Amino acid sequence: MDHRASSSIGELAAVAAGTWDRFWFTPTDARRLAIVRGLAGLLGLVLAWSWARDLVAWFGPDGIVSPEVLGVWRSPTALSLFDLARSSAALWGLFLLGVVVLGMLAVGALTPIAAPLAALFWASLLHRGPMLVGPADDVLAVILWCLVIGRSGDAFSVDRRLAATDAKGRAPSWRNGLSLALLRLHASVIAAAAVVAQLKADVWWNGTAAWWLAARESTRIDLTGVFAGSEIATNLVTHSIVLFEVAFAAGVWNRWTRGPVARVGIVGWPLVGLVAGEPMWGAAMAILAWACLPDDGAPR
Repeated sequence: MDHRASSSIGELAAVAAGTWDRFWFTPTDARRLAIVRGLAGLLGLVLAWSWARDLVAWFGPDGIVSPEVLGVWRSPTALSLFDLARSSAALWGLFLLGVVVLGMLAVGALTPIAAPLAALFWASLLHRGPMLVGPADDVLAVILWCLVIGRSGDAFSVDRRLAATDAKGRAPSWRNGLSLALLRLHASVIAAAAVVAQLKADVWWNGTAAWWLAARESTRIDLTGVFAGSEIATNLVTHSIVLFEVAFAAGVWNRWTRGPVARVGIVGWPLVGLVAGEPMWGAAMAILAWACLPDDGAPR
């Protein structure tokens, strides 16, 4: 190998290493991550309420999801703090502690402690009832674990207010950059997985998927009349959803398209969620879209 070829390989390796380092470890301001933290905490409180309505009926001492039933559904390696709750009082105690932690995360109180505890609580809840988990629950779990890495309490938080005289707390941190990079990666992968799953069904190819989604009982908005009366509208909405998801999955990686795609995603994902009858999933994806917004003046 001659000297020029060796030099070229070295330069390519240096460029690749620099790109890798910039993507994962660029020091980043905490403000955008703090907004993600607040929104995730609020979404967690809303979703927790949906679990609370039948908490004892499902997971109580005589609940539907008994240890025997759970053993069939859950992976042997999955663990849950709720396995320790042997009474209804203990079950409610653990659950309410988790709700308090989610509230602390939302307002940024003791964030370095609240973030991992919130992620642990949510994972424990999902592992206690894996057959009840919805797509919004899964996306929120991803967001919460990514928040554990960053310093989201450095902005828009009770922690920031109490440390108002500490200017050092506002300094950009590589941990924030790593947390946001992981959120962007997951946002792209989830969008791509949705496209792959949809295109396995003929209704997404022939343009009728929007009608079938609107006809589901779980759909919050009745659009069946609109779709039944217009094949063009049905086809347009169906193919627009697929194109939007493809554009989002790919667009968040390009410095020129990342900002517009992320901004469209903040509005687009809730709309897709409403059509699909999964508004909380749409809200969770919108939070991921917010995490994909580029830093001012320094897109990555």
